[in-house]
Amino acid sequence: MARNKNALRGHFVQAYEPGQTEPGEEWLELAKWISTIGDDTQEETEDTAFYDGDGTPETDVVSVAGAYTPEGFYDPEDPAQALIASLKYKTGEGRKIWHKVVSADGTKEWVGRATVSSIVAGAGDASAYETFSCNIRFDSIPEETDLSGE
Repeated sequence: MARNKNALRGHFVQAYEPGQTEPGEEWLELAKWISTIGDDTQEETEDTAFYDGDGTPETDVVSVAGAYTPEGFYDPEDPAQALIASLKYKTGEGRKIWHKVVSADGTKEWVGRATVSSIVAGAGDASAYETFSCNIRFDSIPEETDLSGE
């Protein structure tokens, strides 16, 4: 089995218009000067013990909120970073975008509406380059597409 570099995984963003049910065709790749992308997926669980067992609680995952945290240097001329930066002082639906993740091996993609939070677009020490980071969290489980053709 091949190992794939993280840089081969694609993260793409697109503006969201209120009421939109599907994204358009034009995606902006969130990659320039991004040095790391963390997986901050959150899961909620419930533990329940049953009489037909031995009393040990079973854990059920009841919700999954996929989230990613890109970090790197800020380029205000990069279209993807500029889109994220433009949301910094917005609230509610103003923080919504479309997010697409393509697996490093190019065989699967996940697309869904997402909320952007914790936006940093220009910060850091005086002697350092401006930093960029944010959290992009899917609003629901994204639609998975098999790209392998199998």
